[in-house]
Order: sequence, then C-alpha cells, then structure tokens
Amino acid sequence: MMDTFNYNAPAELFPSKGKGFRRKMVSYRRFESAAVAIRYAIEELDPDKLIGAVLEIDEDRYDDVAIRTLYASDGYPFPRLNTNQEGSSV
Repeated sequence: MMDTFNYNAPAELFPSKGKGFRRKMVSYRRFESAAVAIRYAIEELDPDKLIGAVLEIDEDRYDDVAIRTLYASDGYPFPRLNTNQEGSSV
C-alpha cells in the first residue's frame, strides 16, 4: 500500500479549520507533488490544522495519520526536520 506511493504525483491538501477562538481561515492548497504537500503539512502547518487534514492524490485520500506515516517512510524523498508533533512538548 504505502510501498508503492507516488511522491511525485500532484496533490491537494485540505487542512482542518483548527479549534478555539483563534482559528485562521485556511483553504485547500495544490502542490506540484505529494512530497512537497507532505513536507508542508508536517513542517509548516499549525499542528491543530494537521489533525483532521486530508491529502488527496488522484482521488485517493490520506488522513493526518497517513500523512505522518508517509513523512516517516523510507521512500520519502526529502530530508526530515527533527519534529516531535506526536509526542509531548517541553
């Protein structure tokens, strides 16, 4: 399943709206490749907006857990930041 994932396919990212009173308007974004969309979702998107986000590629949809899995995969083509979005913060 994830072994044959095409990181070069065009992708759309639909962030969640976040929560609380400080919500910012975020609409979907198109990316030239899934790899760039995944990098944006993990490294730049507010973590509240990643929870519930959907990555769409050729009508296939990936939730926030799948996005994190794709980022952590050996097939991911970019260097990764040292992120800790799933763990506890200091």
